[in-house]
Amino acid sequence: RTIGDRIGEAKASGNLGNTLKILGRFDEAVVCCQRHLDISQEQGDKVGEARALYNIGNVYHAKGKHLSWNMAQDPGSLPQEVKETLQKASEYYERNLSLVKELGDRAAQGRAYGNLGNTQYLLGNFSEAIAFHKERLAIAKEFGDKAAERRAYSNLGNAHIFLGRFDISSFPHVPCRKTLQLSRQLKDQAVEAQACYSLGNTCTLLQDYEKAIEYHLKHLVIAQELGDR
Repeated sequence: RTIGDRIGEAKASGNLGNTLKILGRFDEAVVCCQRHLDISQEQGDKVGEARALYNIGNVYHAKGKHLSWNMAQDPGSLPQEVKETLQKASEYYERNLSLVKELGDRAAQGRAYGNLGNTQYLLGNFSEAIAFHKERLAIAKEFGDKAAERRAYSNLGNAHIFLGRFDISSFPHVPCRKTLQLSRQLKDQAVEAQACYSLGNTCTLLQDYEKAIEYHLKHLVIAQELGDR
């Protein structure tokens, strides 16, 4: 501010917003991120504007998750305050997505699709969540981003289960199995355990109890190895 560097002020405001979000001070975080957005728009900085929109979406997303955890609600059965917060997150992610498409930034589009999928999932809009996660998956594959690909498969599996699509042989078996395969490639035992747990539950829903036991035992062994009570 002293040297009149508006772009620098915008970036500093954005960083303050992100830090306040991590501290759980969501309302203050929104004020700082909004300043980042306002200055970026004033300066015609499209990249800064896109980042600010994404950051505001993240603040509302984090606030919504924080509120829903405190209330121990299932996706879709949320109090009005939580719904409104997550809807705001979704609106900012949509605006970010529109802008990064204009800028041709595929990596940023992937991040926006993933977060839109996650917010729609929490809101109980599972079909919309699946559509967004499919887009996320495609971009993750395009970039060879195995960690993002694994997350997309996991999220697709969860959304299909909530839609009651566990009677279709390919879903959510395929995303769960892909999650398991990728977690092994990434040598991420905690995620491997989660994938085994999901596959066990899916097999139970399909009444394939032998397979369910097999997956739950794998989950148990890894949990014991990790000392995860």
